[in-house]
Amino acid sequence: MTSFPEAAGPNLGRLVEVLDRHGVEYLIVGGIAARAHGARRETQDLDCVIRRSRTNLGCLAEALKELHAHLRVTGMSDEEMAALPVRVDAETLARSEISTWRTDAGDIDVLADIPAGAGARRTYEDLLPRSARLDAGGVVVAVANLEDVIESKEWANRDKDRAALPELRELAERQDPNARSSPE
Repeated sequence: MTSFPEAAGPNLGRLVEVLDRHGVEYLIVGGIAARAHGARRETQDLDCVIRRSRTNLGCLAEALKELHAHLRVTGMSDEEMAALPVRVDAETLARSEISTWRTDAGDIDVLADIPAGAGARRTYEDLLPRSARLDAGGVVVAVANLEDVIESKEWANRDKDRAALPELRELAERQDPNARSSPE
């Protein structure tokens, strides 16, 4: 089984160990998924799409509590963010399509789904059958396939996503010469 490459950014081993121990059903997307497929670009957080069941949201809340999570808000200091009166529980997580957290193991973004082009969205249930299984510090995790990572970055169309796309398309071409090399 393939392992994740070492990288700067979040302590991936600790994050996935805690998520796994709490039984959280999730799938890694974003920059860490891109690195898992061979990209060299560093990332500063773990992006994951989670199963949106009430039970799984409860498991995620317990994992976030163990990681001493507090909301991550642009423009606020760590002290200000930690002081926000936000409950970390299933109800709070259920109200958010995207939530960004600072933990003692690094930043984690929790997503309900990712864009799939043409206005479509892919949920955990959509992504899981297409995913790869990789070793992350002794824990086997599901990772979005490269095509899904590329589509989500094309749709997001942020500067950092546009900068990452040439390398990702090159990796896709090497993996599958019939893969598309540019957006449709």
